[in-house]
Amino acid sequence: MDEKIHSSLQVIQRAAALLCARESEGGCARLEGMQERAETLLLCLRNAMFPGVFGEGGWHGRRMADSCARDLADAMVLLRRLLSQTLPGQEERQEEIALSLIGRLPEIRETLETDIRAGYEGDPAAMSREEVMLTYPSFTAIYVYRLAHELYLQQVPILPRMMTEYAHRMTGIDIHPGASIGRYFFIDHGTGVVIGETTTIGDHVKLYQGVTLGAKSFEVNPDGSLVKGIKRHPDIGSHVVIYAGATILGGSTRIGDHCVIGGNVWLTHSVEPGQTVLAKPE
Repeated sequence: MDEKIHSSLQVIQRAAALLCARESEGGCARLEGMQERAETLLLCLRNAMFPGVFGEGGWHGRRMADSCARDLADAMVLLRRLLSQTLPGQEERQEEIALSLIGRLPEIRETLETDIRAGYEGDPAAMSREEVMLTYPSFTAIYVYRLAHELYLQQVPILPRMMTEYAHRMTGIDIHPGASIGRYFFIDHGTGVVIGETTTIGDHVKLYQGVTLGAKSFEVNPDGSLVKGIKRHPDIGSHVVIYAGATILGGSTRIGDHCVIGGNVWLTHSVEPGQTVLAKPE
């Protein structure tokens, strides 16, 4: 073998050994395969919540029930494995969280039914609830968010973000699992929507593409690091419509009930209930 090639291979092997050792020391090896498991978990939970649309057991009777049970069993296995990776050594807590999420699925489905209804009733192009579920990016982003939010509330690290980033990748809609979102929520079209961690949204809210509910600025510690765990994102009331390209920023910004925020509006201050805000014409 050429001496230069042999020398290069030795350098590569030594570097690989050092890098892998460093990775193992950091504890990251335990997270291997998480992304794939998280994505499969989301599909299993979706299929179990809506077996007549996404399941493989047919539309009626025993076959549907069997399909739902299989998906739930698969989901429980995946969820336990994921929790063992994110909460190592906390077996009792892992089991408690897994059982809590599975037990909450009927309530999560009930809330998702209101989101599906909001999509069907809020878009004249929607011909059926099944069309909303099968073809609208809004449904994918919202069902993933509602599952991830349950784990976020249980203070599960990493996994909720993995789940919502999967939806972000699939739909272009970026919802942080920490956001608090009410019922009858719909995102029309959806691409480019961003909803930050400390955002709160009431019931019957409709967003269009390109809406940002974000932070106005970031507080900094004396050492220059960012302050975490504080309110940074706006509060949106109930029965609010926010049109395409609108940007609403700041933890003290409150959009009151029954407001309409026009397209391309930039807001960093609160709006009283019942107001319509439009962008100034050029």
